Amino acid sequence: MSRGTGVSDTKVLNRWVIVAAGIVIQLCLGTLYAFSVFRNPLIEQFGWTITETSLAFTICLVFFTITMVFAGFWQDKVGPRLVGSVGGILLGLGCLLASQTNSLMTLYLAYGVIAGSGVGFAYVTPIATIVKWFPDKRGLMTGVAVFGFGAGSLVFAPLAARLIANYGVLNAFAILGVVFLIAVTGSAQLLRNPPEGWRPPAWDSPEPNLKVTFRKYEDYSPGEMLQTMRFWIVWAMYLIGAAAGLMIISQAGPMAEEMAGLTQAAAAAAVGILAVFNGLGRIFWGAMSDRIGRNLSLMLMFAVYAVDLFLVLPRATSYMWYVFGICTAALSFGGYLALMPAITADYFGTKNYGINYGWMFTAYGAAAVFGPVLIAQIKEVSGGYTQALYIFAVLSLIGIVLTYLNKLVGNRQPPGRLTVDPSS
Repeated sequence: MSRGTGVSDTKVLNRWVIVAAGIVIQLCLGTLYAFSVFRNPLIEQFGWTITETSLAFTICLVFFTITMVFAGFWQDKVGPRLVGSVGGILLGLGCLLASQTNSLMTLYLAYGVIAGSGVGFAYVTPIATIVKWFPDKRGLMTGVAVFGFGAGSLVFAPLAARLIANYGVLNAFAILGVVFLIAVTGSAQLLRNPPEGWRPPAWDSPEPNLKVTFRKYEDYSPGEMLQTMRFWIVWAMYLIGAAAGLMIISQAGPMAEEMAGLTQAAAAAAVGILAVFNGLGRIFWGAMSDRIGRNLSLMLMFAVYAVDLFLVLPRATSYMWYVFGICTAALSFGGYLALMPAITADYFGTKNYGINYGWMFTAYGAAAVFGPVLIAQIKEVSGGYTQALYIFAVLSLIGIVLTYLNKLVGNRQPPGRLTVDPSS
C-alpha cells in the first residue's frame, strides 16, 4: 500500500502508462513544427506567396498559446481526460478541414485556429498529469513529457513528406487528421490525476529540492501567483530562453547556407540534428535540475547560450562548427521547455497547475513572436545575423542576473501562507 492513502502499488505502476500515453500525445502535437513540409506543396498547388502560406503556422502558434490558459483552467476543474480528448478532436478536425482547403481563409481557420486550439488543449494535459504523478522525479519526467513535442517533427515530417509525394498535400492533411484523432483522443483516455494525497511508495520527501514544505500552504491560485514578483522573474527568464532558441530554429536553414556556406541538403541535415538535440535537452536538463537544483541549471543554460551566441555561432564558417553551434543552443532551448513546467509546480503547487502553467506558457507565446521577428528584421536591415546573436548573448547574461534575483526573492505571501523556496 502507498503511504496512508489506501492506493495499491498496482495503481502506482499506472503512472508509467500515463507517461507512455503522454509521449504519444506530444509526438502527435509536435507535428506543429513540421508545417514547412506542407508549405511549398501548398504554394505550388494554389499559387500563394511564402508569407501568405506561412501565416497559417503563425496563427496556429498564437491559438496554441491562447487556448492553453483556458485548457489549463478547465483541466483543473474536470481532469485531463476530457480536456485531452477535446484537444485530439480539434486537432484531427482541423487537419481534416485543412484537406478541404480551397482558399487561404479556409487554411487559416482549419489549420491555424482549429488545429492550433487542439494543440493548446492537448499539450497541457500530459504535462500537468505527469507532474502530479512524479513529484519524486519532477524535472526528469516533465523533460520526458515535452521530449515528444520536440521530437514530433522527426517522426511526422518524413511521414508527411511521403504522404504528400504519394497522395498529394490535401490528402496528406486528411490522413494525418485521422491518425491524430485516433492517437491523441485514444491516449487521452489513459490520463487521470492521482488520488488526493497520493505519494510514491518509499518516498520520504513530500516535495524534492524544497527547504521548507507545508503542504496545505503550497498551492497558489492564478491570482495569487500573478501577484508574486517571482512569477514575473521566471516569466522573463522563460521569454529570454525560449526566444533565443526559437530565433535560431526559425532561421537555422538560411543561416547554414549564408554563414557556413552549406548546400540546401547539408543545411537540411543540420536542422535535423538540431531537432534531436532540442529533444535531448529536455531530458538532460530536466534530470540535471533534479540533481543540482532548478536555479543552478538555469544559470548554466544561460551561460551556455551566452558563450555560444557570442563566440561560437558568429564564427561558424564550417559544417561541423555550425552544427556544434546550433546544437549547443538547441540543447539549452530544450531545457527551458522541461524546467519551466517543473518550476511552476515547485513554486506554485499542483492544485491549480493547469491554469498556472497556462499563464506561465504565455512567455513562450511572446518568445515565438519576439525571437523570430527580431532576427528577421535585423537580417533585413543589416544583411546578416550576427547582431541578433550578440543581442541574445547579452540577454542571456541578463537571464543569469534574473536567476540570481530569483534565488533572493520569496513568493509574496497571501495572509496565512508560508514561503516555500526550492533550493538552488
